[in-house]
Amino acid sequence: MSMNIKKETRAKTRPSSNKKAGGFRIALIGAGSRSFGPAVIRDILLSPALCERGVELVLMDTLPDHLPENERYASRLMEQLGRRITVTKTTDLKTALKNARFVITALEVDRYLYWSQDFHVPRKYGFKQVYGENGGPGGIFHALRNMGPIMHIAKTMERLCPEAMLLNFSNPEHKLCEAIFRLSGIRAVGLCHGVYGGQRQVAEILGMAPPEILFRACGINHFTFFQTIKCIATGEDLYPKLRAAERRARWTTKWHDLALGRVMLRVFGLWPSPGTNHYGEYVRWASEFMASELHFYYDALEGEPWVTRNIPDFVYTIETAPTHCSWQQKPDKNPPVIHQEHAAETISPSGELAIPIMEAMLLNRSRELEAVNIPNRGAIPNLPADMVVEVPARCDAKGLQAVPMAPLPEPIAALMRTQASINQLLIEAFAEKSKMKLLQAILLDPTVDSYKHAVLMMNEMLKLQKDLLPTFN
Repeated sequence: MSMNIKKETRAKTRPSSNKKAGGFRIALIGAGSRSFGPAVIRDILLSPALCERGVELVLMDTLPDHLPENERYASRLMEQLGRRITVTKTTDLKTALKNARFVITALEVDRYLYWSQDFHVPRKYGFKQVYGENGGPGGIFHALRNMGPIMHIAKTMERLCPEAMLLNFSNPEHKLCEAIFRLSGIRAVGLCHGVYGGQRQVAEILGMAPPEILFRACGINHFTFFQTIKCIATGEDLYPKLRAAERRARWTTKWHDLALGRVMLRVFGLWPSPGTNHYGEYVRWASEFMASELHFYYDALEGEPWVTRNIPDFVYTIETAPTHCSWQQKPDKNPPVIHQEHAAETISPSGELAIPIMEAMLLNRSRELEAVNIPNRGAIPNLPADMVVEVPARCDAKGLQAVPMAPLPEPIAALMRTQASINQLLIEAFAEKSKMKLLQAILLDPTVDSYKHAVLMMNEMLKLQKDLLPTFN
């Protein structure tokens, strides 16, 4: 979705022909996405409880080109499933939010262009961040770019739908959610499927299926640790078996994805989630476990990708993007069209928690959720009460209630407290337009080891991304 959300243009929407008593509006902000948009549409239509209640779904994006495609996808899916909801589209935020009951957000603009800056510029100054999405100096600037649009949405919700729930999928999840909670009065929750990656890792090591295991994890987004790993059938604590299996494994097995997690298990005592390229963002010594330059490698002789616009291939992890790829360049980088990507025989829920939360709140159906991002308020006793944490929760008509967790081991808690301070300073920098507080947040980051280079890096990033950032004092 375009992040220049303040420049609203009004688009006509079809009159609702499907209103039901007790119906409700869902505003999908960033609906032009070719992956996020169809996934939410599909999840809504796969919920008979919501469809029977009467859904008015508003597809909103400031870049309207893909909205008709997703609107047609919704129509095809309704025919295939035999369900009916009202679908309208708009480029105007106020039109989308007026009287909404739920607001779903996924915000990005030119993601790989700016991600190449987030990744490479801090590394140019010697800061060995491994990913640059949620942590590290890159994560700080990623958050600043998305903080303006997300707060504009939150403040508009305060005026037009103050009782609505914001369900956010935008990264950096915990930084953006904490800004929402600190700077607005709306209800919100951050949602991420990262914990399921950790579950699959543990299950594979144990030779079991994830549904056979009871998991409980907590921490911050993309940096959670499993406090509970038990066999559901017997109640057996599986941590002893996990430690024994990890000790027997070759160190090079899935090195790029799991080696750092194995070290954390040995040193800190708990298995982390979701993988090295995510929780490694919060650890100073993570780079020795990652082939980090491969993420966004480019030849400096050919110019910087954010200048040439020749964005290099992005490698999520070496485990899923092998280096023995073909010598031939991909002929077409355009993603498949929606009707090919989501054929009738592949219709299934995404596994995301937005629709289960809606069902629980609207129908008062108590639901256990494995991971949500909400203010701590004592759920993890040895972390600050006002920081946003990722914890299991229960949801019903009253909203979300965190499941109380045990204190985290002190070294883990210490790493997370540092992130709490970074996030607080970053939000204050945004709200006050304070360049000094931004520098303070950068200097707290574990990967930053030079004051001079921190200042130079900050100034370069502020210049490169000035069109999407606040004007700092």
